[in-house]
Amino acid sequence: MAGSGAQAKFVEGSLFRHVSVMALTSSVGLMAVFVVDLINMVYIALLGQAELAAAIGFAGAILFFTTSFGIGMSIAVGALVARALGARDPAQARARATTGLILGLLFGAVFAAAVWLALGPLVGLLGATGRTADLAVHFLAIVVPSLPLLMIGMIGGAILRSHGDARAAMMATVWGALATAVLDPILIFGLGWELTGAALGSVAARVVIAVMALRPITAKYGGFDRPTPAQVVADMGPVWAIAVPAILTQVATPIGQAFVTRATSAYGEAAVAGMAIAGRLTPVAFGVIFALSGAIGPIIGQNFGAGRMDRVRRAFRDGLIFTALVILVVSALLFVLRAPIADAFRAEGLTRDLVYLFCGPLALLWFFNGMIFVGNAVCNNLGRPFWSTVVNWGRHTLGTIPLALWLGQYWGAQGVLVGQAIGGVIFGLLAAWLALVAIRAPALPAASRAVPPVPEAEPIASPGGRRA
Repeated sequence: MAGSGAQAKFVEGSLFRHVSVMALTSSVGLMAVFVVDLINMVYIALLGQAELAAAIGFAGAILFFTTSFGIGMSIAVGALVARALGARDPAQARARATTGLILGLLFGAVFAAAVWLALGPLVGLLGATGRTADLAVHFLAIVVPSLPLLMIGMIGGAILRSHGDARAAMMATVWGALATAVLDPILIFGLGWELTGAALGSVAARVVIAVMALRPITAKYGGFDRPTPAQVVADMGPVWAIAVPAILTQVATPIGQAFVTRATSAYGEAAVAGMAIAGRLTPVAFGVIFALSGAIGPIIGQNFGAGRMDRVRRAFRDGLIFTALVILVVSALLFVLRAPIADAFRAEGLTRDLVYLFCGPLALLWFFNGMIFVGNAVCNNLGRPFWSTVVNWGRHTLGTIPLALWLGQYWGAQGVLVGQAIGGVIFGLLAAWLALVAIRAPALPAASRAVPPVPEAEPIASPGGRRA
């Protein structure tokens, strides 16, 4: 039925176009949020207090950790919804979306409470001390309780992308970013609340993102079921089968980043400030790469559910080609703009050196991180999620700690960042190899093996024409 929200749109048409459109639209939404974080960093820098900039750096590492829980849940829900749509089962897609949202909200609240109670020790583990530590804890105490709202927004966005509605998923985060962009100058400067104002702006963004992610699901795709507790318990198995390894996979990144933060803190607050600037620049500059895993996942999931393994293989290849093109363009821009970027943050001395290093050779090496994102999407959607877990934990432990410590002895803070980047090369190649193995031998559920290919031009609708 024309206009059905349950159409498995990725089982036909150009895969490179699907990858490009999904990644670019998803990245706009991601970058909208991170651009506001970047602007917050500029605002804080304008206040002229080194402790505030360093506190934002330490807080960012912990927020990255909490956000990873949401990313893992959204990957799981998105994979299951896309798989159901590819298998022409919109009722199951709606049921998985409902259960995933409920589980994300409940466990997000528990996780947020645990982190909130441990904020002091967590900030201390990162190497923060004195007033800087107090400021970081103050910022986090305001933002962390809003994690369940972020979970709703992220899972809602994943559901929309699984339906192929990347624009709606993008606009949810764009509206959140716009709300923060308006509020931050008022809260930080107008009311003089400084760090408190920045934290309240972040909470406001999460409220807006959650609301705007749910609206199109209820308006265009049949909304959600009213599940019984028994149904939620029954659906926990499929959700957690992907969510647990996906969460473990995502958590590896902030843990590795936390190590880099602590290692860099040994070289003073100037080094932490430089790392914090690089940390804010990374998702803005490479937002398209960050979006790849969530963007290419529904494409792989729908074709996997439809039994189109030839298209799964081509989607993986096109994802790598797209990654290479993006890295070349972004690296060139960063290199040309490295001086204005450093000036915007009033970066001098070691801080400026780290910004220049990020905008130079380290940017090119991000291609291998892109390989990890694409490879993870393949493994998560073909029933090999623990392979993604192994790659990410290896990349952020064996691929980070020994090299960062070793090169840090020779090149100081710069060596820490270089060692981290070199580890990405090794594990990026491993991720690509494992993805190829998963494509040749996917761990298909028994029900999926019998699913016939979806006809090229046949839209899919739920019974009665109701959008799902």
